[in-house]
Amino acid sequence: MLPLAGGATGAHAAEGPSFLHGVASGDPLPDGVLLWTRVTPSADAVPGSGKGGPVTVSWEVAEDEGFRKVVARGTAKAEAASDHTVKADVRGLSPDTSYWFRFSAGNADSPAARTRTAPAEDADTPNLRFGVVSCAHYEAGYFSSYRHLAARSDLHAVLHLGDYIYEYGHEGYPLRGADTVRTVQPEHETVTLADYRLRHGHTKLDPDVQAMHAAHPLVAMWDDHEFANDAWSGGAENHTEGQEGTWADRRRAAQQAYFEWMPVRPSTGGTTYRRLRFGRLADLHLLDLRSFRDEQASIGDGDVIDDPDRTLTGRKQLDWLKSGLSASASRWRMVGTSVMIAPIAFGAVPAHLLGPLAELLGIPKEGLAVNVDQWDGYTDDRRELLTHLRDQHIDNTVFLTGDIHMAFANEVPVKAATYPEDAPVATEFVVTSVTSDNLDDVLNVAPDTVSSVAEAAVKATNGHVRWLDMDSHGYGVLDVDSERAHMDYFVLSDKADRDATAEVRRSYRTLSGTQRLEKADGPLDA
Repeated sequence: MLPLAGGATGAHAAEGPSFLHGVASGDPLPDGVLLWTRVTPSADAVPGSGKGGPVTVSWEVAEDEGFRKVVARGTAKAEAASDHTVKADVRGLSPDTSYWFRFSAGNADSPAARTRTAPAEDADTPNLRFGVVSCAHYEAGYFSSYRHLAARSDLHAVLHLGDYIYEYGHEGYPLRGADTVRTVQPEHETVTLADYRLRHGHTKLDPDVQAMHAAHPLVAMWDDHEFANDAWSGGAENHTEGQEGTWADRRRAAQQAYFEWMPVRPSTGGTTYRRLRFGRLADLHLLDLRSFRDEQASIGDGDVIDDPDRTLTGRKQLDWLKSGLSASASRWRMVGTSVMIAPIAFGAVPAHLLGPLAELLGIPKEGLAVNVDQWDGYTDDRRELLTHLRDQHIDNTVFLTGDIHMAFANEVPVKAATYPEDAPVATEFVVTSVTSDNLDDVLNVAPDTVSSVAEAAVKATNGHVRWLDMDSHGYGVLDVDSERAHMDYFVLSDKADRDATAEVRRSYRTLSGTQRLEKADGPLDA
């Protein structure tokens, strides 16, 4: 494992500039990568404080850890206006190459960290391998998933599918105070720009977060908790207009803090939907499913759910995705979607488990049939997209999903009611949460006990669901080559144990040209 970037885990800086929050890289291109850090110019210049003068920061990129072969260097200014965060969009690098980078300010140097560029666009890349994570609530446990991914040397990048932070105050989530493992800062709910900056800053003091960022470039997209629970274009379930200010101001603050603190290039208009290419092997289409969506429907309101005038993606983004999928010349088309696209009905789940599932999913408890925060709540957008895949004969589309705090392996038909006669047009790998509560946590029962009843009911009702796990926490490792896309689902021994171990619970793959899933013989070699 690499040394921790930043070196310190405390919240106070020594005299003079320091790098308490580590370093990071992200959004790799064939000729470049985005570098990130945060400088603490003085002890009182904590995130969100607005304190501290400007600091000149130097950066350099080298072919070796000892920095004897420096290939790029430059300077940037860290100022209070950007919360003393710094980004350097480095270009002129070689494709599919590992590099080392570091920052300096005053007499302080950050430790060296590793990054990697994407393959050349015309390269016949033999394989790609990504760590895949989602839903990392600070108070719910330790980020051991990040530590295990940091220890690997075989990843091209880590894909974060959303909920990198949570907006809740102390013991506001998890669902019971007894489940709180540690205390987040600020202890109140994040509403203002200063709040979101402090929450991001506190998260990046975590040693496992720093280790992951020091080992691999991150490709990240946001979901709702980077803003507030069940966010939509005009509000959120966890926002009280007036009492907590306007939604527009809160959204603007959360978005600004996100782009300050994350190694992410904003797309036009300041959203996170964008496209990355990894040689001829794969395109990665990353979606923003919070900024443009209409308000979630009420449970059981089928007319609203099916209303063609309601949207999850927004017209512009859906057209962008469809055209990108059609134009792709890559073997695989991967789509990062923060919420599940495969239709899932929960109607067969026993009544005593419907309430806990609804609580877990953050939706009303009156008769849980579908999760209206997912694509299930916006069926016309889903129908248009999946019909496009079918009618345009676009194969090898793999949706990569987080959000739901459970692991799924799904085939994705246009019409689930007539599956398997209605053949799937895509597949979907859903990774569970890093720490955020799932079913056994909500019920306060042992893993793999009560959940087995609910899992069996979901599979019986939804034949396209090949596998699911409602209890585990962990991460995925996705490996793609010309013949198949293979996901290993890793689970942690105990999210409340800082030294938790990880093992593969299940492995699934889809063979090129099939749009079907099959259980793999075993996990990939690390």
